[in-house]
Amino acid sequence: MNKLKEALKTKHGKLWMEVGLAVLLVLILGTAGALGVSKGKAKNSISVKVETEQEDSSQKEELDEDSQPDASEEVIAEGQYPIMGQSTVTVDQMVQYFKFVGKAYPTDVLAKGGADSIETFCQMYYEEAAAEGVRPEVAFVQTMKETGFLQYGGDASIEQFNFAGLGTTGGGVPGNSYPDVRTGIRAQIQHLKAYATTDALTGECVDDRYEYVQKGSAPYVEWLGQQENPQGVGWATAEQYGYSIVEMIGKLKAIK
Repeated sequence: MNKLKEALKTKHGKLWMEVGLAVLLVLILGTAGALGVSKGKAKNSISVKVETEQEDSSQKEELDEDSQPDASEEVIAEGQYPIMGQSTVTVDQMVQYFKFVGKAYPTDVLAKGGADSIETFCQMYYEEAAAEGVRPEVAFVQTMKETGFLQYGGDASIEQFNFAGLGTTGGGVPGNSYPDVRTGIRAQIQHLKAYATTDALTGECVDDRYEYVQKGSAPYVEWLGQQENPQGVGWATAEQYGYSIVEMIGKLKAIK
């Protein structure tokens, strides 16, 4: 009887021991699994963070690149009117501007030089200016100012096809003469480009005074007047010379 009790007691103890071990094993496996998941989540979290940082860095680089000024972009000083550059002014606006003033177009003389109408005259200005990258309204309005809307009356005469007083140094000096209207326009535009930039001319030089200009000394119309030019050089000595041209350009551009 005592032997039977001992046997049952021993068997019962082993059974509980086995159950205890089984429970302990389950707990160990559960803990290990939880730690694995936690590590996996941490790893994934780090991976996501790294990817996010890389994306943010990439986006920042893109933003930095976008924020950098394009080297080809035209730099314009605030409140100044550049001589060089693209223009929205049309040939028709130039024509209408001349007609609005009410002056007669000198057909009899300018037709001999190849411009039988104000339309042809304006078209020449547009083409020659575009060829050198000069804004056509700048050259055209300067001519209107210099010649009194092609009425002349100064030292130069209309027969010279000199539309901006090139070479007229005062005291009755008539200035330069050109064989036709287009050549006279081209010389004026090349002279403007000489003041506006250090870039070389696109076409063959017909401006006899091109070499005397300090290249790039007047990139803005306002600086064509010597009194307003920071370097004291320019196209004319008259006060507010360039500013008066800009004012006239404003009236031309107001024509729709």
